[in-house]
Amino acid sequence: MANIASRTVLTACRLWLKPVARWLLRSGVTWKEFAELARDAFVDTAFEEFGIRGRPTNVSRVALLTGLSRRDVRRVREHGAAGSGTSAEESLNHASRVLSGWHLDPDFLEPDGRPRVLSAAQGQVSFEVLLKRYAGDIPTTALVKELVKSGSIERLEDGAYRVLRRYYMPRQMDGHAVERAGSVLADIATTVEHNISRGPRDPSRFEGRAQSRHVDPRNLPAFRAFVEREAQGLLERVDDWLVSHEAGATTEGAATVRLGVGVYAIQEEMTGDTP
Repeated sequence: MANIASRTVLTACRLWLKPVARWLLRSGVTWKEFAELARDAFVDTAFEEFGIRGRPTNVSRVALLTGLSRRDVRRVREHGAAGSGTSAEESLNHASRVLSGWHLDPDFLEPDGRPRVLSAAQGQVSFEVLLKRYAGDIPTTALVKELVKSGSIERLEDGAYRVLRRYYMPRQMDGHAVERAGSVLADIATTVEHNISRGPRDPSRFEGRAQSRHVDPRNLPAFRAFVEREAQGLLERVDDWLVSHEAGATTEGAATVRLGVGVYAIQEEMTGDTP
């Protein structure tokens, strides 16, 4: 039974590994580099999450779980695994918070609800004030440069700033786009793994798809427009809810939880004899 379960898991892994392999090959990453990264991730996860009864696990148990020798486990721990990307995630999060605050915070809105054009640093309602409120300790020069480069905001001739997007979307295949892609894949995988592995009393996390294998390709432009309109509306409503339920300044230092929803489109060319 265990062998059957393992084969099923490996078959499922082959499905999600193919697009990952395509991405890595296009980025010049070899299978050996990926294998070393996978080895480090196995060791780190075994140490961090597979202790018995909440206690830290040891080298021997990690070797047993991962199939590595104890010497290899020690070597991975001594050299340290690859960076977790926390700083990159924080940078992306603060960029999104600035844009969200610009669209939702009444201090930065016109009477009709549109985001204001903000002077660079003059007055109590300025771009500088917006960054101080929502960018935290992220270096503002680099953040502003990235927001402009990604087309999220623009600087006007008089030095003021106008927001163009509600969500931060880095340029395709630049450093921030790659970091964001890793974060998105991690979120999807975390939700799916939780739902598969959860205990009988643990609540599931929403994960669903709507799809058909028999859509006329001529409807693709209409589908794209429909999804962008409907998904954007959903994300904006979720964003409104999240902002209204954030912990206030009085709870600074208290434990919080990261919540959110991700939406993605599905598109795959099918053959004429697809069932």
